[in-house]
Amino acid sequence: MSISRKVLAAAAVAALFTSTGVIPADARPKNQARAVAQPDWLEQNIDNPNVRIIEVSTEPGIYERGHIKNSIKFVWHTDLVDTVNRDIISQANFTALAQKAGISDDTTVVLYGDKNNWFAAWGAWIFNIYGQKDVRVLDGGRVKWEKDGRALTTAVPTFKAGNFVANNADKNLRASLAKDVLPVAKKTKIAALIDIRGADEFSGKLFAAPGFQELAVRAGHIPGAINVPWGSNVNADGTFKTVAELKKLYADKGVTGTDQIITYCRIGERSSLTWFVLSEILGFQKVKNYDGSWTEYGNSVGVPINNPSGTIWGAA
Repeated sequence: MSISRKVLAAAAVAALFTSTGVIPADARPKNQARAVAQPDWLEQNIDNPNVRIIEVSTEPGIYERGHIKNSIKFVWHTDLVDTVNRDIISQANFTALAQKAGISDDTTVVLYGDKNNWFAAWGAWIFNIYGQKDVRVLDGGRVKWEKDGRALTTAVPTFKAGNFVANNADKNLRASLAKDVLPVAKKTKIAALIDIRGADEFSGKLFAAPGFQELAVRAGHIPGAINVPWGSNVNADGTFKTVAELKKLYADKGVTGTDQIITYCRIGERSSLTWFVLSEILGFQKVKNYDGSWTEYGNSVGVPINNPSGTIWGAA
């Protein structure tokens, strides 16, 4: 494109924003990172046909009580996973899910949810695995949206079917026990293992945090892992910390993005938030989320484990 055409195109975009108040979907929000949607930006784009808003929350009925206008609901444990085998949703089923939601190849997908966007980040990870080009997470999620007094609705939208077709799953974004994690634990491969669970889970004092059902019969952490709890990535209101703060957080732990990074938790949900921070906000190129996480690793026979607390399953 010639310089004159670029100038004219830029002027047209500016004129569109001035006249309609709606930011085109391909315009990046004014934020420290391209993948984080700010609430003001989302309000301006709430009726933009090129933006699709998806709520992925864990509290039953929370979407039905009120949600962001034009948002649709994905249920993480039925929509985004295989409901028989322990696996992520299949390529074919994800294509059908996305198309039914009105998502096309050029759609900007914005995800949000409760609990500081745990499963919204899981959804973002799945969208990236299957090749959606523009995927963002709402800064502060549902909690901040509500605290700011922004509008909710109970109206459930419907959309014309989209044309998105999922790519083959990107293996560069997903870690497996045998190929990725065990070689690092056994020191035959180099990678930064980041355990995002709480300190008591990491040390083995707790088999699982209170209230969590998914358990392993061994406690502790993967040898060589460092502990950076997921909550370190966000502020008190659930918004992401600045790029500078996040870079320092991980650099202080020796993680600079040079080596492969593998994040994990219990089942991969909290660690997907850390994956999002490292991959999408900081832009590190080699980041995998290990969705097997501790419920797979801690239940596996013969794998090496560090358990500083010395807890024993079944002991009084």
